[in-house]
Amino acid sequence: MKELLEKLAKGEVTTEEVLKAIDDAEKDKVPRSRLNDKIDEVKELQGQLKERDDQLVDLGKKAKDSQELTDEIDRLKKENADKDTEYQGKLQQQAFDAKLNEALHGAKVRNPKAVKALLDSESIKLDGEKLLGLDDQLTALKESDAYLFVEEDNGSLGGRNPNPTKTPPAAGKNPFSKEHFNLTEQARLLKEDPERYKSLKAQV
Repeated sequence: MKELLEKLAKGEVTTEEVLKAIDDAEKDKVPRSRLNDKIDEVKELQGQLKERDDQLVDLGKKAKDSQELTDEIDRLKKENADKDTEYQGKLQQQAFDAKLNEALHGAKVRNPKAVKALLDSESIKLDGEKLLGLDDQLTALKESDAYLFVEEDNGSLGGRNPNPTKTPPAAGKNPFSKEHFNLTEQARLLKEDPERYKSLKAQV
């Protein structure tokens, strides 16, 4: 994908070819409505760039020895370059977000938004189809905050009672405490009452 984006910037491939590549790569992962939004963004940017390129051509014909017009051309060239850089960054960010969402789904996280808030996204890099630096962070979270992930059914819960009846613990019992440890109640609080969840966890 990075190679295609570079070719697009150089004019070696068309926008339609890039969009088709994105569609082929993400057709089973990204809703068509989001892809249509992306197409609209591309068309809008193309219109803006064409308008500015036309301005450069017109000014170039009139510039001759006029320093003022020459400066205006330079300004517009820089503005175009900045817009292109911003657009390329947006495309790369969209690819990163899509791959991260896919990875979190595969890791069976209960609440992707909550997990993203705990990740050091600056240390996660998209390299082709791989996210470098994500696996170690997810492993650490599974060890420190296992309730954020869907438990695998291994036939044993290590002696802990997750309250199989799904009845909330009696008032005053902290599901994070050693005496009343309860993963099911922790997950319920995280989903239904995040503020109480944070408060009870902080008390341990």
